[in-house]
Amino acid sequence: MSATVNPTVSRRRLGSELRRLREISGMTTQQVTERLLISQPKISLLENGRRVIKPRDVRDLCGLYGVQDQQRVDHLMQLARESGQQGWWNSYGDIPYGDYIGLEAEAAAIRLYEPLVIPGLLQTPDYARAIIAGTIPHAAPEQASARLKVRLRRQDRLGAPRNPLRLWAVLDESALRRVVGSREVMHKQLDHLARLGAQPHITMQVLPHGVGAHPGISGQFSLLEFAEATDASVVYLERFTSDLYLEKRSDVRLYGDMYAHLQAQALSPDSTLPFIDEAMKAYAGPGRREGQFRS
Repeated sequence: MSATVNPTVSRRRLGSELRRLREISGMTTQQVTERLLISQPKISLLENGRRVIKPRDVRDLCGLYGVQDQQRVDHLMQLARESGQQGWWNSYGDIPYGDYIGLEAEAAAIRLYEPLVIPGLLQTPDYARAIIAGTIPHAAPEQASARLKVRLRRQDRLGAPRNPLRLWAVLDESALRRVVGSREVMHKQLDHLARLGAQPHITMQVLPHGVGAHPGISGQFSLLEFAEATDASVVYLERFTSDLYLEKRSDVRLYGDMYAHLQAQALSPDSTLPFIDEAMKAYAGPGRREGQFRS
C-alpha cells in the first residue's frame, strides 16, 4: 500500500481476503448471516469491497472462520480502519465517482477506450472546464470548480517521478473532431495530447471513422490493472447516473479481448501522432467560439 491510505483499495483487499477465508472455512454466505444475524446482501457488499466494515465485525468474522493467527486478524482489522477513512478526493466535497478515483490512484496500468471526448487524464484545464460546463449544466459554480480541481489532481499520476501510471488510450476520431469550448481550446488540447503521446509510459492510438463498426461502438470502458497480485483487475464503465465495476474474470477477459481488437483496428502509435498533428491544423488560426459540448 502507498504511504497515503487509499480507502477504496483497502476495502477491496479486505473484502477479497474475507471471501477467501469464508470459502476456506467451507461456510456459505447464508450460514454466515444466520450465525452473525446480518443480512446476506451486506456480506456480499463487504466481500466485493463495496461497503465499509467495522474492525469489530472483522474480528467476529475471523472468529467464525476459525482464524487463529492473531497477526492476520490484526492486519485485517487495520484494513477495516483504513477502509473507513476518506481519500484525498473527499476534501473536495461530494464526488460521485470517488470509488473510481481510488482505483485509478492505485492502478499500475490503465487501458481505456473513449469514443466521444478526450479522456480526463489527458485533458487541458480549459478543455476540462468546457466539458464539465457542457455535460453538467445544472452544477453550481463551486461544484464545477471542485470537479475541475479533482480532475486536474488525478493527472498527477501521469507525471509521478517514480512509478508513473502506464496508460494506453484508444481514442475514436470523433474525440479529435468534436469542438469542445472553442477552436483555440481544441488546438491547445490536441497539442497537449501529442506531447503526452510522445512520453514512453503513455501510448495512444486513434480509431479512424473509416474503420466502421467495431467492438467499442457501444461506449467507453477502461481496464485497470494493479501491481499487487491479490488485487484483481477491474473493468470500469462510466454511466450518467450509476457507474459499473466488473471484476469477474470472465468479464475482464471479455473486455480485454475487445480492447485487443480495438488496438488492432486503430492506427499504430507511430501513425497516431501525425494524425493528431494533422487534425490540429484544422483548429489553427484565429479561434471563435463553437458552442459547448453536449452529451
